[in-house]
Amino acid sequence: MAIISSKSPDPSSSSDRSARKKRSKDQANQTQANQAKDRTKASPADPSPVDPSQTGPSQADPSEKPASELTPEAQTNERGRPEEKLRPQTLGEYIGQKALKEVLNIAIQAAKVRGESLDHLLLYGPPGLGKTTMSLVLADEMGVNCKITTAPALERPRDIVGLLISLQPGDLLFIDEIHRLPKVTEEILYPAMEDFRIDITVGKGQSARTRSLPLKPFTLVGATTQVGALTSPLRDRFGLIQRLRFYELDELTPIVMRTAKILDTPIDEAGAAEIARRSRGTPRIANRLLKRVRDYIAVKQKPAVTQAVAADALELYNVDPCGLDWTDRRLLSLMIENFNGGPVGLDTLAAATGEDSQTIEEVYEPYLLQIGYLQRTPRGRVATPAAWKHLGYEPPPTQQLAMPV
Repeated sequence: MAIISSKSPDPSSSSDRSARKKRSKDQANQTQANQAKDRTKASPADPSPVDPSQTGPSQADPSEKPASELTPEAQTNERGRPEEKLRPQTLGEYIGQKALKEVLNIAIQAAKVRGESLDHLLLYGPPGLGKTTMSLVLADEMGVNCKITTAPALERPRDIVGLLISLQPGDLLFIDEIHRLPKVTEEILYPAMEDFRIDITVGKGQSARTRSLPLKPFTLVGATTQVGALTSPLRDRFGLIQRLRFYELDELTPIVMRTAKILDTPIDEAGAAEIARRSRGTPRIANRLLKRVRDYIAVKQKPAVTQAVAADALELYNVDPCGLDWTDRRLLSLMIENFNGGPVGLDTLAAATGEDSQTIEEVYEPYLLQIGYLQRTPRGRVATPAAWKHLGYEPPPTQQLAMPV
């Protein structure tokens, strides 16, 4: 009797498996052929034209409606969100910053007369004053494209190299928070800004060599909130260095009126002035407050934004007539009630309010210092008499403020 090892294949079983594989393959091919045939029947190559007059309601797609039957929200989505149109497109539409607009208008006209690109521009100032908007306006006035990026996004040298090579003659490259540029990226910008070229290293070790690639003339627009954090070599390569200042009430009121018109929000001039008064001199905050007031009148079913309606809405959001929010008032109230107005140290204030000391110093103090409600002295922070009166306290007659730092 012969003994068959379990490791040796059985000839009969092998032939059966081969037959099954062949049948499975034939069935798969037949299935694919049938599917292709069905698709051909469903969508013929030469479909007969359909007479629009013969198309009835049953043949139309129920999900598609003519533009006249779309809801206002759907029509807004068809045309683009109105919030995207809040930025002005030209210098004529740009409200405020009169001195800055005059300087830039001269630079634009001179560049057009010479047929050159605009000189490199550095814009600095507090956030929300329109640095990004100004760069888009400049590109529109010059008739060129504007590419927008941020300094933290340019971590590797190839990131900035790719952007520079893709620029067309006269294009604007806007870099926000430019003071945060990595050192390597910043050094690549030096020859690009001065000579319109970039130097790259090809290879490694002894075979490494430097190649210089020419760039098309472009304009670099840098924006920063900390101009002192820029290195001198980078700052000195900008031909124009301009500061954006805070807006006055007569400048913010037209901005609120324009935004309300774009957002289709009924408002009168007194209501716009009330919103502008509480906006801390910043257009971004004014637009934000207007949207909150718009929500308020929609829920409360008010016909328009008047001064009384705007005041009620913003009081609901804890924004007082001077633009102070709940945290600002709490900070000043603690200084007055617990420390007799100061002087009080920053760490003590942080412990008393439960806020981080860096948050107090960088978020809340700048505006309080700007409007004269707070002073920094060698001994600590002091609440001024104006802050006492604003919060309803009677300042002590013998209060002596130390000399500010």
